[in-house]
Amino acid sequence: MRKRQLGKSGLQVSAMGLGCMGMSYGIGPGLDRPAAVALIRRAYESGVTFFDTAEVYGPFTNEEVVGEAVAPFRDQVVIATKFGFKNGLTAQGPDSRPERIRAVADASLQRLRTDRIDLFYQHRVDPAVPVEDVAGTVKELIREGKVKHFGMSEAGAKSIRRAHAVQPVAALQSEYSLWWREPEKEILPTLEELGIGFIPFSPLGKGFLTGTIDAKTQFGPNDFRNVVPRFTPEARAANQGLVDRLSALAAGKKVTTAQIALAWLLAQKPWIVPIPGTTQAHRLLENLGAVDVELSPAELSDITAAVAQIPIQGERYPAQFAKLTGR
Repeated sequence: MRKRQLGKSGLQVSAMGLGCMGMSYGIGPGLDRPAAVALIRRAYESGVTFFDTAEVYGPFTNEEVVGEAVAPFRDQVVIATKFGFKNGLTAQGPDSRPERIRAVADASLQRLRTDRIDLFYQHRVDPAVPVEDVAGTVKELIREGKVKHFGMSEAGAKSIRRAHAVQPVAALQSEYSLWWREPEKEILPTLEELGIGFIPFSPLGKGFLTGTIDAKTQFGPNDFRNVVPRFTPEARAANQGLVDRLSALAAGKKVTTAQIALAWLLAQKPWIVPIPGTTQAHRLLENLGAVDVELSPAELSDITAAVAQIPIQGERYPAQFAKLTGR
């Protein structure tokens, strides 16, 4: 597995990370604990050294799974987790008060079975707490040795700059893929200027860019995609053309549609590290195979041109979640 450095932070990770959320929360039924532990260890054996979790995933249980899974090789991997919601529950809204950040750090350290958090993200910007206070609190945790690096998630350029002035931001985690390219307008130039790494979540469009979802797909009752406007049957039917174009390009290159989508992301900047999630070992290996897929300038242009011809239908979040992004 190739390595990448997250901006100027000095934090080096595998070129592809593993988003662990779906093993416990949000996307489908997840996995029982032994299966999740086994999958994370399979990822490490395949070269992954970057694992992403959060207190709200479960809530709390996903951190415990990650902690158990990586315990045998803790010093060889980078663990990223997040703070920022009241009582670890997204439904209760943001909470990045300094005392809450400290409480989350201590609880996460216990669940993760470790003495330091390698990358500690603010999950969403809290409009009630100045980002300078958030960055300052994490700076203190770094001085105390409980945290190594500070990150932000779904933050806007102004918030990133304000926080970075207090404590350097090592990485921003936000959605970015061939069907959500909004970060290209303002976020990517800001990160490049400041020397901040970028961690795209949902790099496969919450599964849609794999080509395994269509207008007839039925999601389970606890699947977050049930409330996402972009995943209504009508939107999926309208957006199918994008997947069809990617599938045709993938077939010509003898790779999968998912690998084309991930390889495209990797080709955008050398400091981008996608974190696709999965609950299946064969999908894990498929995703990791994208690291070895080389796209020529002509192929990248073909992909960009193909995507530009197909306007994507549907918002990426329901209104209550959309209002927390890009602050």
